[in-house]
Amino acid sequence: MRVPLSWLREYVDLPATETGRDVQAKLISAGLEVETVEHLGADLKGPLVVGQVLTIEELEGFKKPIRFCTVNVGQANGTGEPQEIVCGARNFAVGDKVVVVLPGATLPGGFSISARKTYGKTSHGMICSGDELGMGDDGSHGIIVLPPETEVGKDAIELLELVDEVLDIAVTANRGDCLSIRGVARETAIAYGLPLRDPALLDVPGPNAYGYPVQVSEPLGCDRFTARTVSGLSPEARSPLWLQRRLQKVGMRPISLAVDITNYVMMELGQPLHAYDRKLVQGTIGVRRAGEGEEIVTLDGAKRKLHAEDLVITDERGPIGLAGVMGGANTEIADHEEAEGTTDVVIEAAHFDAVSIARTARRHKLSSEASRRFERGVDPAAAAAAAQRTVDLLVLLAGGTADAGVTEVSAPSAPHTIAVAADHPDKVAGVEYGRETVVRRLQQVGCDVYGQDELIVTVPSWRPDLTEVNDLAEEVIRLEGYENLPSTLPKPPSGRGLTHRQRLHRRVGRALAGAGYVEAPNYPFLGEQVFDQLLLEADDPARRVVKLTNPLNDEEPALRTSLLPGLLGALRRNDGRGSHDLALFETGLVFNPREEQRVAVSLPVDRRPTDEELASLNAALPAQPRHVAAVLAGAREQAGWWGKGRPADWADAIEAARAVAREAGAELVVRGGQYGPWHPGRCAELVVVAEGVEKVVGHAGELHPRVVKAFGLPARTSAMELDLDALEAVGDDTPRAPRISTFPVATQDVALVVDQFVPHAEVEDALREGAGSLLEAIRLFDVYENAEQLGDGKKSLAYALRFRAADRTLTVDEASAARDAAVALAGERTGAVLRG
Repeated sequence: MRVPLSWLREYVDLPATETGRDVQAKLISAGLEVETVEHLGADLKGPLVVGQVLTIEELEGFKKPIRFCTVNVGQANGTGEPQEIVCGARNFAVGDKVVVVLPGATLPGGFSISARKTYGKTSHGMICSGDELGMGDDGSHGIIVLPPETEVGKDAIELLELVDEVLDIAVTANRGDCLSIRGVARETAIAYGLPLRDPALLDVPGPNAYGYPVQVSEPLGCDRFTARTVSGLSPEARSPLWLQRRLQKVGMRPISLAVDITNYVMMELGQPLHAYDRKLVQGTIGVRRAGEGEEIVTLDGAKRKLHAEDLVITDERGPIGLAGVMGGANTEIADHEEAEGTTDVVIEAAHFDAVSIARTARRHKLSSEASRRFERGVDPAAAAAAAQRTVDLLVLLAGGTADAGVTEVSAPSAPHTIAVAADHPDKVAGVEYGRETVVRRLQQVGCDVYGQDELIVTVPSWRPDLTEVNDLAEEVIRLEGYENLPSTLPKPPSGRGLTHRQRLHRRVGRALAGAGYVEAPNYPFLGEQVFDQLLLEADDPARRVVKLTNPLNDEEPALRTSLLPGLLGALRRNDGRGSHDLALFETGLVFNPREEQRVAVSLPVDRRPTDEELASLNAALPAQPRHVAAVLAGAREQAGWWGKGRPADWADAIEAARAVAREAGAELVVRGGQYGPWHPGRCAELVVVAEGVEKVVGHAGELHPRVVKAFGLPARTSAMELDLDALEAVGDDTPRAPRISTFPVATQDVALVVDQFVPHAEVEDALREGAGSLLEAIRLFDVYENAEQLGDGKKSLAYALRFRAADRTLTVDEASAARDAAVALAGERTGAVLRG
């Protein structure tokens, strides 16, 4: 929200010495986020005056049209003689009043003006456009043409209000009242302890039977609708300069008088309005939900197919506007330059349901100034005053006549009241404010307060965000100053540090980072179409998601059940930006809905919640296990003088999973598997054994080519994902010192021929079990396939077996016996035979 300081001063008598920076500091102290203060015209220096064009000579022989003009600037040039100026603009004629900058002046941006020769003539100054003066676009796309009654020679800096300060406020979602000059003026008045001249305090006539007919069929979506009519507007009337400049300063473009007035009142009071050309509205104005498949052409020229939940404004023909978002083109106010301008208008000032407007705006990807205000909360009691203010300005500036009829359709509602202990803000802040301070601060924000020890607070209509006792406590605290809260460091009991889960989380991160992976945290949101891209079965539990009521992005409305989509997106983005050798990992929560849906309780903030309250809250939340995932692409080892390097493959993904399991102290069983996004022939199923029962905790391997194509990933991308909480549950990460033996090791190598479909893990398990307690380590060091030597469908697995005894030096016979026992068991279980 952009707030000109000059406009703010109309409603609050700020000291003349107060600058925009001073007001910024006060508002920030009161809790508003004032991001910047823009100094308009800070480097502008005159003479900048009003001139009248006397003559125009068209210069020929140039690539673009050039005009040599003489302009009467009165006595501003010191001589009273016409000023000779070369200009390329075409939107003015002889007799027009224009803005002239004379030699010696400086325009915004440090552009100095002097007499100079150009196009064969000497130009003594410039005829200015809005952009050249830092005013922004006024809709003319050319020279500023002033009203005919403007006095020649008048100072244009003062006339156009070119020098001002504008506060840019980032209004949070709960403070819709501050999306208006009125709301910011109220906060400023409170901050300075000054009275507020409320622009909404107007004499408003009551509703009667003569107003324009209105039928509200959806009172839950529209609880208030005010309609007023103004007749006899002059089609030639244009917005005065002061109105145009105020709109430009708040970031809006002047369009036409009627539209500018509705925009002006919206910025002033925070109430969005809409003006309809009365002759284009047919019959009763209605408010209802759209019919499925209905269409409307909005003011931006787009044809939109409506949804059954959209709230629409209608007449006898059908929809004429998207309620609270944008009007329809079929009742648009005609511009003053059109042949048949608008002379009679119907003014709409309504209050719509915030959630309905927000969903409509997102559904149609159509955010407007009106929808921004409605979805953050608009004062329903301001509708009648805003309509009256619009009527008054139309009568004043366009010569219209206000019709006697006043329409007001409203649903009955009672003011919101809250019972709060007078010392509740004291308990929340840890500061003793006292009852008088609490009452005074609540009254300053517009609350009616009654009572002694227990206060009955009636919330003002413009603060829909004040719904409970803690909201009232926050108002007292922020107005007393957050900076005045004492800083008290917490005193944790000694002996407590990180939890076991937190320590494991950090160890896993360090282990993967040490293995060359880079941590890449991602947003926990996804769209359900990603499950098709991951080739998950229709009944896969991962497809059951928790959907957000108010998602940040309509394309990602659900909480993730896997870390892979986010990581794969990060890998694709980095690969697209030139980083092709990638190894990324993430540890984070995934969200699985519970079978029984419960409603979460609101926890107190003035005391520690009880164990029962915390348990009730946790029971209402989705299950949130912590997962760890990693993705790889490109080179795993770089090529150089030391060697050829090698690409990342499925084995690296499995090794990453093993590294995680080692940190958790869990024994990970790796065997062939098949699941969703992984290549069916290069997928490892990762299993742990808990109390004799196997549990699948993840998968690792190379991704399926269809998944690689769907996500736009590099070829042969590999990935792994593990349930870290499941590993923690079965693991024992108690540190164990290695046992160092003083006896030598005996090494035996064996090469076993097995069928190609036999997994290496099964052969290794059999060798390990058969070798017994003397086996210290086993390592696969070669895989060989040759049909001529081994036979069709066969492969050779070569293992290095290390034997050692803790109390003696092994003999050759003992080591050979252990090796033979290992080979025998491997042959019995897998059909392995020694390679001859």
